[in-house]
Amino acid sequence: MKNGKLKGKVAVVTGASKGIGAGIAKAFAAEGASVVINYASAKSDADKIVDQISKASGRAVAVQANVAKRSDVQRLFAEAEKAFGKVDILVNNAGVYEFVPLEEVTDQQFHRMFDTNVLGMLLVTQEALKHFNSKGGSIINIGSLASSLTPPTAVIYNATKGAVDAITRTLAKELGPRKIRVNSINPGMVITEGAVAGGYTEGDMRKMFESQTPLGRVGETDDIAPAAVFFASDDSEWITGEMLLIAGGLR
Repeated sequence: MKNGKLKGKVAVVTGASKGIGAGIAKAFAAEGASVVINYASAKSDADKIVDQISKASGRAVAVQANVAKRSDVQRLFAEAEKAFGKVDILVNNAGVYEFVPLEEVTDQQFHRMFDTNVLGMLLVTQEALKHFNSKGGSIINIGSLASSLTPPTAVIYNATKGAVDAITRTLAKELGPRKIRVNSINPGMVITEGAVAGGYTEGDMRKMFESQTPLGRVGETDDIAPAAVFFASDDSEWITGEMLLIAGGLR
C-alpha cells in the first residue's frame, strides 16, 4: 500500500501465526508496515501468513522464538533488524490460557502462564527498547477482558492479565520520556483457532458470553485489528497507558 497509515514502519508481532496476532499482522501490512511474524512452534501457519501478506504486495518475514527465553527474544530482534533495518512498533500478543478450578491449579500451570504472558512480555519489551530509535515507537499489549470480568476457573490466567494491565500503565509512565507509547487492547471472547481447539467457542461458555454481551455476539479477529492499527499509528500520538476493552459491551 502506497499511502497507508503505517507506511515505512516496521512492526514485530509476537504469537502472530494465527488468531488475533495474525489478524493484526495482516492489517499492519495492509497499512504499509513491514511485519515480523513471530511464532513459537507453528511454522507452517506463520509461513502461510507471510505468503498472504506477500501476495497482497506487503512485506513480512516469519521468525521462530519462544518469548519466555531471553536468547530466543534476542534472536527475534536481530532477525527483525536484519530483514528491515529497524523496529517502530511492537505487539505483545503471544499468550497461553487454561481454565481449571482452583483445586486443580498446579505449579506447572502457574509457571507456564506467567512465563509466557508476563515474563515473556517483559523480555520482549526490554529487548525492543534497544531497537527503537530516537523517534520512539508504539507498544501494544494484548491483555484480556479477563482481568476485569474475572470469570471463575481462570484464576491464574486472570492474574496474568491483571499483571498486563499494571505493566501497561507502569511502562507508559516509564517510557513516555523516550517517546515510546504503551497501550493495551483487552478483548472479550474472540473466535480464534486456539479458542476453537479448547472448545470454548461452542456450547455453554459461548452462550453465556453472548447472552451477557450488549452487542449480542462474540468477537472475530477483524474486530481487534483496527484498534491495533490506531494505537500503532500517529492517530493516537497523544495516547499512552490506555486500556481499550473490545468486547461488545460486556464488562
